This record gives sequence, C-alpha cells and structure tokens, in this order.
Amino acid sequence: MQPTLALLLWLVLLIALLRFDPARESRTSSALWVPLIWLAILGSRLPSQWQSTGVGMMSIQAMGEGNPLDRTIFLLLIVLAIGILFSRRFSVIQFATKNILLISFLFFALLSVFWSDFPFVAFKRWFRDFGTYLVILVVLTDRSPVEAMRTVLRRLAYILIPLSIVLDKYFNQLSRQYNAWTGVFTYVGVTTSKNMLGLLCLVSGLYFLWDIFARWPHRRQRRTKLILAVDVAFLAMSILLLQAAQSTTAKLCLALGGLVILAAKSKFIRRRPAILKAAIPGAFCLYLILVFVFEMNGAMAQAVGKDPTLTDRTGIWAFLLGMHTNPLIGTGYQSFWLGPRLDYFWHASGFGHINEAHNGFIELYLELGIIGVVLFIGFLIASYRIIYKRFVSSPGTGILGLAVWLVLVFYNMSEAAFEWGLMYALFLMTAMSVPERSALRVSASHANKKHGAIPVGQEMVSHGTAGLSTGPKKALPAF
Repeated sequence: MQPTLALLLWLVLLIALLRFDPARESRTSSALWVPLIWLAILGSRLPSQWQSTGVGMMSIQAMGEGNPLDRTIFLLLIVLAIGILFSRRFSVIQFATKNILLISFLFFALLSVFWSDFPFVAFKRWFRDFGTYLVILVVLTDRSPVEAMRTVLRRLAYILIPLSIVLDKYFNQLSRQYNAWTGVFTYVGVTTSKNMLGLLCLVSGLYFLWDIFARWPHRRQRRTKLILAVDVAFLAMSILLLQAAQSTTAKLCLALGGLVILAAKSKFIRRRPAILKAAIPGAFCLYLILVFVFEMNGAMAQAVGKDPTLTDRTGIWAFLLGMHTNPLIGTGYQSFWLGPRLDYFWHASGFGHINEAHNGFIELYLELGIIGVVLFIGFLIASYRIIYKRFVSSPGTGILGLAVWLVLVFYNMSEAAFEWGLMYALFLMTAMSVPERSALRVSASHANKKHGAIPVGQEMVSHGTAGLSTGPKKALPAF
C-alpha cells in the first residue's frame, strides 16, 4: 500500500470512528476538544517538531529559546481553557482550599523562578505546564465529568495509536530513532523516543483495561458489546505497539496497573477495601526497602530481563547527584537541563545527549530541592486519600485512580514523568478535587435545558477528581 493511501485510510477511519463511536456521549461538551488537543501534543510531539523530517536532537540554544509556533498554540489553548472555566463560574478559592498541597507545590515552583539561572525560561515553562492543570479542569468541570474523561482518553487513543502504527510501517523517516553508536533503530511512532511511545501505549492500555472491566457487567447489552469490541481492538493495538517500542518500564507498569484493576474488581477486595488501601502504598514501600536497604535493584532488574544498571540509569543518577545544586531549593523550576549544566552533562557524563534524570524524584530534587520533593510527596499522599475515598463510594473511577497512582510512582523510579507529560495528566484527572458548587452549576444549567436531565458521574464531583534511549524522552524547549 502506498504511504499516502495508508495515511488517507487512517484519516477516513478516524473520522468514521469519531462520528459513529458506540461509546459516544451526547452529554459531554464540545469544549473537550481543548484538553484533547493539549493531551495529543503531550502524547506525541510538539507542533514544531512535526515540521522536521525525522527524530533529532534539539540544540542547547533551542532548548532555552523555544519555538514561536509551539508558544502560540499553547497560549491559545490556555486562553481557551481560562475562558471555558470562567464561563462555568469556576471558583479559584474553593479549588485552592480543596487542593492546598497542590497549590503549595505550584506556588513554590513559581517562586523558584527568582533563584533560577534562567528566570524568564523558568517562568515560561511554569506557565506552559500550568496549562495542563487548566485543561484537566475543563474535563473535571464538565457537566458529566466521568464521561468527559472517558471521551478525552478514548479519542486520544483513536488518534494516536493507529497513527503510530501507520507511521511505523509506512513513514520510517518520521517514526524511527537510530542509536548514534550502534545504528540500531527503535520505533517511536508519533512520539520522539521509544520511552515516549511506551508511555502513550501505557496510558492507552490502562484506560481500555479499566473500561473493559467497568463495562463487563453490562456486556449483554447491544451497545456495550460494540463498545467492548472497540476496547479490545485498541487494547490489542496498544500492546502490540508497546512490544514494538521495547519499553520495559511501560510493560511492567501496564502489568502492575492491570493487577490493581483486576484486584479491585474482585469480590474479595470489594468486601475488604482496606486491604487494597494498605497494599498499594505498601507495595511501593517494600520496593524502596529492597532497593535502598538491601540494594536489590540490579537483581530485580535482571529478574525482568533488564540490564542490572537499568540501562546506565544508576550511573546517570550518581553523576547528577554529584553535580553542585542547592540541596534545599534546587536550581529552579525546569532550569536544571539548561545552558552550562546541560552542556557539561552532555560532554562530561558519557551518557549521551539526554535531558532528563530518568527518575522523577531525582528530577524534582535537582529543580526544587528537598522542599519541592516534600511538597510533592505531600500532594501524592493527599491525592491517594481522595482516590481511595472515591473507590469506596464509587468504585468505577476510584479503581482507575488507584491503578494510575501506583503506576505513576513506580514509573517515576526509572523515568521522569512528574510536572509534565501524559501520565501526569491522567493522574491529575483522578487526583484533583474540583469545587462542588461550580460543577453542580454546570450540571444544573444543562439539566434545566434538558428538562430535568440527571448528570452522569456525580461521584467525581462530590469527592474530587489521573530502556534508555540516546535521545531525549521528550524535547521540552522553553515555552
């Protein structure tokens, strides 16, 4: 098949799927296209990166300056998100009260701009990343929050998963990344590295696994049968694409998330939810003890078929922690991988041109110091309490939240996915609390128009609301 014809076929099938999707919900707002576009960028490439042929490295200068096209698109989406929230009479004060630890972390990150060596770049990146919170709030304040989340995640997979397959098969110049030393290539699909492709498949796989289990009790209904058929097809495509990406971390995290979903749906756990509440953080704490107390990181890596050094990650961590940064407040938000520090790492470390620590907690420490790490861990703990409450009162969304929470903390032991990225955006969907009053106003307004229609997903409103490559996992130039 000709590449152009394959791309045209993908476009036709995408339009047909979006138009005749059996899971399509009329209750959701057209405003969801704003977060969908934002997440599609997070899950693939920056707009400017589609202008180049192939997956290449960005220069040190480009990392600091950014691109006008990216800047314009992000700014437009942020303005649209603010306008949507304003039209819904979103209460900033109530949101801050319900998410005090998150707001504290964001404020400290903003404050760190003042001690950054690149204050203007740091502020632009903070403002850009703040847009992720805004677009997620557009989802969570929708008149049907649960269906809105489902719609965005489903459409995201509809667009990026098949397109990745088409690019891998027919557009090698766009979808292959070559090792600078060995010449061996890896598939990257619509993303910029195999780890990013693995992350996209991980998010897609988690969603469809959860959706299959959530809809399974109603599998005898005709509409549900069609939805499940689509779910199974996209889950299979996600797994096959994940296999092609060769991302061991994403594979393990998908299996881990699947186990949580399966356990949460079992009768045993439904009768004793406290067991799961203790088991999830307990599993992570046990992992930390085995790694840092008994030094079994290498042995566990070998057990799952990985290099004992986690593909040089342990060496990267040691080198980074040996660099001179302020242990208390760090180098400033998104300021570590810039200028002389980035140049020094690229030329002195021997680990190639990477621009992340391959560990989310170390990345936070380098940027925001111990204070930033403590604030963020506090947010993680508070979010777990919110997610568990939702699991007890309305297991549907709570199950996905528990799986995503555990996957996020494990994923960040070998990749940096806090503050920015598709996994972090999914986590925010399940972790942030939205003001009940503003959400109910949107639902009530819609109900009046529909003469008494009852909003779906009210439980989300009441308790709040988800191998090392030689190139960067995600190019993050200045906004």
